[in-house]
Amino acid sequence: MTTITHLEPVFRNDKYPSRVYDLPTLLERKDPVVYSEWREDAGLTKAQSEFYEKNGYLHLEGFFSPEEVVRLKAEMERFKALNETRNADEIVREPGGTDIRSIFAVHANNETFRDLSLHRKLQQIVTYLLGGEVYVHQSRVNFKPGFKGKEFYWHSDFETWHVEDGMPAMRALSCSIALDDNYHFNGPLMVVPGSHNTFVSCVGRTPDDHYKQSLRKQEYGVPDNDSLTKLVKDGGIDTPVGKAGSIVLFDCNIMHGSNSNITPYSRNNIFMVFNSVENRIGKPFGSQAPRPDYIAARS
Repeated sequence: MTTITHLEPVFRNDKYPSRVYDLPTLLERKDPVVYSEWREDAGLTKAQSEFYEKNGYLHLEGFFSPEEVVRLKAEMERFKALNETRNADEIVREPGGTDIRSIFAVHANNETFRDLSLHRKLQQIVTYLLGGEVYVHQSRVNFKPGFKGKEFYWHSDFETWHVEDGMPAMRALSCSIALDDNYHFNGPLMVVPGSHNTFVSCVGRTPDDHYKQSLRKQEYGVPDNDSLTKLVKDGGIDTPVGKAGSIVLFDCNIMHGSNSNITPYSRNNIFMVFNSVENRIGKPFGSQAPRPDYIAARS
């Protein structure tokens, strides 16, 4: 593993080259984390904003009311039932099985989830953190049923969005909305605090149409064991768990993942990615063709 603080001239137009070096490389973050000065109408307290900037994530308990959770969960179940037997690109099934793992582009294909992406308080916080107008880069519903919900291996979202989608800078964040109670034992989100300040340049050349497999099980753009070990030794691992209706906001570059769920308790969530309109995706920084719009919105 190599740690560098500058880029070789051949990569001068790419602040965060990945899948190009022969060895894993750690690069310093070159973008802000919070893009606005704190103010009273930020939607967050100053302490919350500072926590997010330092750690790369923020857990907000009780963000949605029990009534809102009931409505969202009912819509999630209805939407899943409608798509159970459909054969569509935006429906991703578990590796080696037919159970639905995720349904993408829900904000574009469902009125309830579209309204959710425009939620006033959520928009207030997101536009503060990202410094202005935003759009939904990606949305999906993730299903992790009891006994058989599969893991999501450690990764930085930005590494993939940069290499495969052409996202220029770290000016995006994700919001995970819990529709079930999250416990430490039912495969919750795990994050490495502070890891958002280090970009792990991964090894391996990206195969064509990589997304068709990576959405089921990612094999390229994942950190090597030594890099991950260093990040965890520096920052530890947090599991921001809470009741249904809580949300976790996390920076696009934070290292995160989740274990499989072998308990009886399901862990389903709605996942929204907000990107600054000033950070629209362009040509992928890797060599492959752009991923489809339902994974990475270009409109």
